[in-house]
This record gives sequence, C-alpha cells and structure tokens, in this order.
Amino acid sequence: MFGAGSIGGYLGGRLAAFADVTLVGRPALADALRDGLTVTGAGRPPTVVESGRLTVATTPDAVAGADFVLVTVKSAATAEAGRELAGRLSPAALVVSLQNGIRNPAVLRAALPAHTVLAGMVPFNVVRTEPAVFHQGTSGALMIDANPRALPLVDVLVEAGVPIQVREDMPEVQHAKLLMNLNNAINALSGLPLRDQLGRRDYRACLALCQGEALAAFRAEGIRPAKLGPASAARTRRLLSLPDPLFRRLASSTLRVDAQARSSMWEDLERGRPTEIDSVQGEILAIAERNGLTAPANARLIELIREAEAAPPGKYRHWSGADLLAELTRAVAAA
Repeated sequence: MFGAGSIGGYLGGRLAAFADVTLVGRPALADALRDGLTVTGAGRPPTVVESGRLTVATTPDAVAGADFVLVTVKSAATAEAGRELAGRLSPAALVVSLQNGIRNPAVLRAALPAHTVLAGMVPFNVVRTEPAVFHQGTSGALMIDANPRALPLVDVLVEAGVPIQVREDMPEVQHAKLLMNLNNAINALSGLPLRDQLGRRDYRACLALCQGEALAAFRAEGIRPAKLGPASAARTRRLLSLPDPLFRRLASSTLRVDAQARSSMWEDLERGRPTEIDSVQGEILAIAERNGLTAPANARLIELIREAEAAPPGKYRHWSGADLLAELTRAVAAA
C-alpha cells in the first residue's frame, strides 16, 4: 500500500491475514501503528491486526520485491509517487491506482512505462476514527480494470472478504465515481457526518447543482458515466430532490451509511491538510471549459474549500444547508 492513509490502512488491515502486506506512509503512520491496527465497519466484527502481521515503512525502497503495489496517495502527489516507484519496482510488479480523480492512472503510466498500471475505484468511505483505527462507513465493492495479471490480487481480496468487481469500463466507472465525489466538499463544509448531511434536502440540492453541471460537461465531452447502482447518474440526481423521509428510505435500500462516515475532504480540513478539490470539482471545471461551458456551483465550492484550507485545522466555517444552497444559487445566477 503506497501512500497508506485511511484507504491504505483499511485495505492493508483487511488483507494482512491473507497476504504479505507492507504499508508505506509518513513517519507519523509508523508511529501510530507501532502496536498494530484495527479495522472496523462493513457490518463485520472489528479485526485487530497485531504489529507482527504487517510491515510499516516510511521510504519507497519498501516496494522492492512486491507483486502488487496499490497506490493510495492523494492525487496531487501522484507524479511524485511515480518518480519514487520508478527504478524500485520489480520487473513483474503490477501497479493499481486506488485514488480519487480520473487522471491518476495515466500519470502513473507515464512515470512507469515498463510496468502495467491499472485503474481501480474505491466506492466506500473510510475514516480514521483513532490513530490506529480505520473504519469503513459506507458500503460498496472495489472495482478494477479487467486484466489477467490482476487475478491473484482479486482472489486474495475475495478471500479477505472485500467485495470486488472486475470491469471492462473503468473510465466510465471513474467518471461515475467523480459524480459521487462532488459531495465530498459539501460534506466537509457541513461539518456533519455523511448520513446526517445527505439526509437534509438543502445539502442534496447543492449536490444536485454540482452534478447537473458535471453531467452537462460530460455530455459535451461525449462521456457516459457507468451505472454503478440501480439507477442511472441522471436519475440518481433527480432522486436528490425527494422529501427527506422518502429519500432516506430509498437510499437505505441501496447504500449503507453508518453514523461515523465522513468524507475524506472533511478529514483533510480537520487535520490541516490540502484537499483533493482540484481533482474533484476542479476536474468538472476543466471539462466544462474545454467545451465552452461554465460550472459556477462547482467553481464556488472550490473557492469555499480554499477558504477552509486557509483556516486553522478544524476552525473553518461550517455551512448550514440553506446558507450553502443560497451561496451556490447566487453563483449560478451570476454566471
């Protein structure tokens, strides 16, 4: 797990009993995990992984000899990760990007031309509830590019009880995930757990504005996002406008969200780290601009997240649903 944070720590913990796992991360990670880690959620009992069951490293040299390298760094660090991996990977190593955004696999391929790099997608939310505890707060199956060389990885994930799908349409899957990730900024600015935020119609209306701009940009670019659940992306957006009780009933039948789930962007703001806003709302702006369109709701969210990043950790403004919706509506009207 290269760039082990919440996702890397969680998957590493799930896989530790079934594979030789190394987590490569910052020195703070090694300090936090010196006595092991615990993974929780997903409707399963907590799994305690003792320190001797996995290796924690702080330098890229630790990837030498790995059969699979799962890259989980933030999108802004992908190019650097590629440079660090180059020359250290074994010739047969397979690299899988399990990152937000849509460009990371291409960035890694450019840095690692002698290696196979596959796109992957993590649909579920993981939050680090304590320094050594990684909690899966929402449901969903990992997705990965169809490639025969990935079958041993798929097998060990299945053995570890991690749902996974092999897909022939990963670019479309990534764009569908991008639509979902447009809520990350809204959740972060709300300051609420994900379930509470999504349960309030004003916040969902903010998401619907962002997704409407994204879908218009996708159409102009010729992109058809994959259908990841029972409803298409367009129909899912329409469902956001339903009254709260009806939305909650429909959502609970397709997506399990527990009380601890938070977006990764919320966690970044709480810890004083740069967010991935450029790889989420920023990507929508880029697609829109290429096609002569605007995306003012997404653009205003970028500005609000930048303001939150500039505040002390955890001291940024928490927006009510009504205030945030009014802010985005004004931006749309002024465009």
